[in-house]
Amino acid sequence: MAGDSVISPQRSKDFGKHEHGCDHYKRRCKILAPCCNKIFPCRHCHNETSNSLSNPKDHHDLVRQDVKQVICSICNTQQEVTQVCSHCGVNMGEYFCDICKFYDDDITKGQFHCNDCGICRVGGRDKFFHCEKCGSCYTVDLRDNHFCVENSMKSYCPICFEYLFDSVKSTRIMKCGHTMHMECFSQMTMQNHYRCPICCKAVLDMSAFWEDLDMDV
Repeated sequence: MAGDSVISPQRSKDFGKHEHGCDHYKRRCKILAPCCNKIFPCRHCHNETSNSLSNPKDHHDLVRQDVKQVICSICNTQQEVTQVCSHCGVNMGEYFCDICKFYDDDITKGQFHCNDCGICRVGGRDKFFHCEKCGSCYTVDLRDNHFCVENSMKSYCPICFEYLFDSVKSTRIMKCGHTMHMECFSQMTMQNHYRCPICCKAVLDMSAFWEDLDMDV
C-alpha cells in the first residue's frame, strides 16, 4: 500500500481494519518510542522487549503520553499522533485517545478514558466508577460495597509482581481491600491458600469451611 495514490477517506476509513496490530491490540499504526527511537506495534511490545534485554540497566518502560510520532501500517507514513492517517486517510484506530496516544480497532472492549486515573480503561464507562481513596476505577457493583485501602491499585500484584494500576489483566479486590490479578487469585485459592498475601486476612467467607472442620474434629 505504501506509495499508492491517496484514496478517498470515505472508501479508506475502514481499510485494513482488524488486519494489523499485535497480540495486545488490533490497530493500523505502530509507535515510535521516544525513549529509544525504535518502532514497536504498541507500548506493551516495547516494554516486553526492553525489559528482556540482557543488561538490567537497559530495562525501561515507555511512558504512553510521551509518544509523539506514529507510523501508519497501511502506507508506512510517519506522522504526528492523530486518529486518521494524513496520507492514506485510514482510521489508524477505531478507538483513539489523544491523551494516552492509544489506538485500538476492537471497540467491543468498551474503552473509555478516565480523567481521574489519567489513562484509558476498558469495560464501558457506564459500568465503572472512580474510587478517590483507592485511586482507581472499579465496577459499579462495588460502589459503597468495598473496603477502601488508599491507592490500593497503585501497587504490585503480590503473586506475580506486575504493576496493577495499568495492567491489562482483570483484577480482584479482596475483602481486606487489597488487590491482585483475578488469575493469580484463582491460582492461589486452587492451591488452598485463602489469606491475603499482604495482610494475612481471609480472602473468602470461611465460616462454612470452619463448620465442616469442627464437625470432622
